[in-house]
Amino acid sequence: MAAVTMRLPVPRKPAVVSAPRGPEKHLVAPGDTITTDTGYMRGHGTYVEDDKLIASVAGVVERVNKLICVRALNTRYNGEVGDVVVGRITEVQQKRWKVETYSRLDSVLLLSSINLPGGELRRRSIEDELAMRDCLQEGDLISAEVQSIFTDGALSLHTRSLKYGKLSQGVLIQVSPSLVKRQKTHFHDLPCGASVILGNNGYIWIYPTSEQRDEETGGFVTNLEPVSMSDREVISRVRNCIVALVTHKLMLFDTSVLYCYEASLPHQIKDILKPEVMEQIVLETQHRLLDLEG
Repeated sequence: MAAVTMRLPVPRKPAVVSAPRGPEKHLVAPGDTITTDTGYMRGHGTYVEDDKLIASVAGVVERVNKLICVRALNTRYNGEVGDVVVGRITEVQQKRWKVETYSRLDSVLLLSSINLPGGELRRRSIEDELAMRDCLQEGDLISAEVQSIFTDGALSLHTRSLKYGKLSQGVLIQVSPSLVKRQKTHFHDLPCGASVILGNNGYIWIYPTSEQRDEETGGFVTNLEPVSMSDREVISRVRNCIVALVTHKLMLFDTSVLYCYEASLPHQIKDILKPEVMEQIVLETQHRLLDLEG
């Protein structure tokens, strides 16, 4: 018989609202009037009706000189050159792989955009094309970087750096791309013993820090060594902490994940997802982040 967890109602503590730091963001819903000034230009997420600029999506109003657009809060991934992404191979085609990256169109990883085993620098031959499935096949997870954007909006990826390539053992979480903070690096080794790849496309990969990539394989050999129980517990705790941060709409970056992990240590891993525990952990993380900002 399955165990049933019952909780008594507890009074909620009022959240401390801090003074806004910097300019407040202008949030709009579909149909809200942004401005009646006819001197502005219409951007993405807006339309003009009766000489009024109206929002067509829910999001944050962004102004660049005379251009006004609305950046949607819940949307598919809009890639930019240089973004770090985590994706899944969906199809092997001629001299290319199709990759699902939560964008409007499938991304493309060309055969010429990967490292050959041994780091060879040469033109790809017919033998390399026939051996494409030895490198990547349907269902494989990879980390890559956006190299360029095609005219139709599809992303062209590359894995020429040794930090990119096939992902072996770990946990994948999908969140909204708007919650991933843009940073100089999205590969983080946390002091707790786990590493995370915060993909700009909202796919987050958590794996043991001890996992080392063999430079001679070009990053396409899967490590199938058993993961220890302690590493699995750390990965599970980090995963639940990220779920808690996403539930309360906090931005994801290395410091917020680490602070949330440290705040969750007094609790069991399974208890982190309880609403009252989740709220307590996230509130403590918010206070530490505000103290860090000064």
